[in-house]
Amino acid sequence: MPLLTLAARQPFDLGTLLIPVLPWWELLLRGIIVYAFLLCLIRITGRRQTGMMTPFDFILLLILSNTVQNAMNGGDNSLGGGLFLAGTLIAINWFMLLLSRHYRLVHWALVGRPVFLVRDGDIQEKVMHRERITHHELMSALRSAGLANIEQAKDVILETNGTISVIHRTAA
Repeated sequence: MPLLTLAARQPFDLGTLLIPVLPWWELLLRGIIVYAFLLCLIRITGRRQTGMMTPFDFILLLILSNTVQNAMNGGDNSLGGGLFLAGTLIAINWFMLLLSRHYRLVHWALVGRPVFLVRDGDIQEKVMHRERITHHELMSALRSAGLANIEQAKDVILETNGTISVIHRTAA
């Protein structure tokens, strides 16, 4: 007598595997809303999120993706629904890329502009506070660029991808 009995398996039905439970337009609308919400949320929190991810940021990103999954699929766990949503997200991303390439205002809204953390040797405290960059992170970027102190830097720029560029002072 077997210790484990297998549950009676239903016959395999390709239709229930592929056909989404929710209508296509609802999956599309849910995908667009979640994409737009996350884009705004990440844009508001600053560019540190993309370029200088700490372990806490990484954990937040993983949990966030799991959190919005159910909001996006509405409980539809079909293969067809998942594939449709994946295609929807890729299409939205492609469309946003096209818009940002053709319209400067859209590019600015989605990606932003580089900002000076140090300009002509002066630390821009308000900018650093707004962008959530600490003095330790600034000094780490200076050391990575081969500079020992802030006086050796002419400009330090936070790029749109979250990296920090350092422009050295030239010897007079």
